[in-house]
Amino acid sequence: MPADLEPLAKLRTALWPSSSDQEHARELAAILAGDLPGPMPLVIFVAESSGAEIVGFLEATLRSHADGCDPSIPVGYVEGWYVVPGHRRRGIGAKLLATAEDWARRLGCAEMASDTWIDNEVSQCAHEALGFEVVDRCVHYRKALNGPK
Repeated sequence: MPADLEPLAKLRTALWPSSSDQEHARELAAILAGDLPGPMPLVIFVAESSGAEIVGFLEATLRSHADGCDPSIPVGYVEGWYVVPGHRRRGIGAKLLATAEDWARRLGCAEMASDTWIDNEVSQCAHEALGFEVVDRCVHYRKALNGPK
């Protein structure tokens, strides 16, 4: 909903702080207008408090493949999942995930995949508590090349 844009942008910034509220709001406005960032479906589920404040969200897409999943069928993918710290451990994240899983099932998926940073133990614990299993660990490297030799 357009009214959710600003509070949702703030939650996205809490999850992905490398972008500003304004950058997230622009991206959300495009998504709400139907201009998806890729060719696969994308959906954003939100959780509201009893006072109608957005206290969590889960963004899910379909991907053609994901590490550890059957490569012959698309997989539901958790692109982003966040619950405001004061509202955690109340089942909000689990309900958001269950809703995303139902969405993926309706689109023919047999699996759901996700990822998180290796140092984000809170996220790892949440994933594992809700039935995800680790399929791989990876350390990414980069090296600057200083001019031609």
